[in-house]
Amino acid sequence: MDEARNPRRWLILIVLCLSTLVLVVDNMVLTVSIPPIAEDLGAGAEAIQWIIESYILVFAGLLLTAGSLSDRFGRRRVMIIGLALFGVASLLAAYADSPAQLIAGRAVMGIGGALVMPSTLSILITVFDEEERRKAISAWGAVAVLGLVGGPGLGGVLIAHFWWGAVFLMNVPIALLAIAAALILMPESKGLWRRPDFAGMALSVTGMTALIWTIIALPKDGLTAASTLTSLGIAVAALTGFVVHEVRTDSPMVPPALFRDRMFSGASFSLVLLTFANGGLMLVLTQYLQFVGGYTPTETGLAFTPLAVATLLFNGLGATLGRKIGNRVMTAVGLAVIASGFGVLATLEAGDGFAPLATAMVLMGIGSGLAMPAATAALMGAVPEEHAGVGSALNDTVQQAGAALGVAVLGAVLSTTYAAGLPGSAPAAARHSVAAALADPALAAAAREAFTSAMSATFTAAAAGVLAAAALALILMRDRPRTEAPEPVGAGAH
Repeated sequence: MDEARNPRRWLILIVLCLSTLVLVVDNMVLTVSIPPIAEDLGAGAEAIQWIIESYILVFAGLLLTAGSLSDRFGRRRVMIIGLALFGVASLLAAYADSPAQLIAGRAVMGIGGALVMPSTLSILITVFDEEERRKAISAWGAVAVLGLVGGPGLGGVLIAHFWWGAVFLMNVPIALLAIAAALILMPESKGLWRRPDFAGMALSVTGMTALIWTIIALPKDGLTAASTLTSLGIAVAALTGFVVHEVRTDSPMVPPALFRDRMFSGASFSLVLLTFANGGLMLVLTQYLQFVGGYTPTETGLAFTPLAVATLLFNGLGATLGRKIGNRVMTAVGLAVIASGFGVLATLEAGDGFAPLATAMVLMGIGSGLAMPAATAALMGAVPEEHAGVGSALNDTVQQAGAALGVAVLGAVLSTTYAAGLPGSAPAAARHSVAAALADPALAAAAREAFTSAMSATFTAAAAGVLAAAALALILMRDRPRTEAPEPVGAGAH
């Protein structure tokens, strides 16, 4: 077994983790960079919205196509192109002197990110065999969590000592290092040759972009708005056309047989519901800490340290236990622990200190460390090597869609419940913004209570979603015997 393994595989893993880290950190540092960007560039609310959402729209829309391209033309090659685009676009964003330039830079960064992200996981599963793959996925996932939680704190430090462009400029040397290491260390890998599915690519890009656009617009414009209905109609039509086309074509971009695999489907649905809940976590908890707890942005970032530490510690334990217990049980147990963390968050009150919050984050970190490597290993273990790129893209896509939907739905629960909890005499501005309510001394105490109650309702809904994910994992997922290889999916098309 050892003779067949790539002797550089752990060095390759470092490069893959570095490539993933730069994407995750960049998105998180942006959350604390918005105020100085708005002040320096004179960006209004609409421009700020586009600075944030241009990346998400392009990234999510291109993921499936990028995964298919990596299988077709080479995963290392596509990842290097993506890193180069990401680095150049970061340079453009760092020195942007207008909102339009920054939006353009963020959009190109989205293209680069879409090329990089599926390639990292697909290279990982081709470099590591089944025995070591769970440990590698655990390390890869832990680095992503570290970037997610540490990003806001890093952003605060960079802005305090430099200027807002530093949060983009730091991507350039990291991208250059990752490109050089990939060229030196990584072998190239491709799927089986097949005709490009141009129709599938066009339909997936159109459908996913319209879907994410609809999810983003829904809380602001409502379901009955003409723009929301139009984008929703485009999303439904394009994604339905995509499914019909993939079933009928001889060379599908996404093999439909993947979804007949219970491990793949069970892991996918579980990840959607988990990222749905987690999508609302950062949105709600960051507001609670600053508006109710009085934390600064930097202190808010540091407050997530218990979540990061617990996740990192239990990622390794999850990788070890998962080999013995199996993906199905590990995923379900981890999700149940995460749900208990959301349950603790739902009991928080306005006067509570940091202890119950830290307890909840530790529980969620433990659960994530147990569940995420198992669910990802189950999903990718069901994907044959020739479809590793598009399989990885599907993993990323379901998580992006779940997180975006979580922000939209749980954000709507939060805002609706908060507005209902304010006194009837509260002005409209206070009902729409807790910051506006806190500016009024007569409303401040009521606003804190209303927001805390709304947060409780939001996290109760999130806990229900994660428990549903645990149930789906138990019902749908079935562990294969260790000696059984995944059944070739879609082999007849080749």
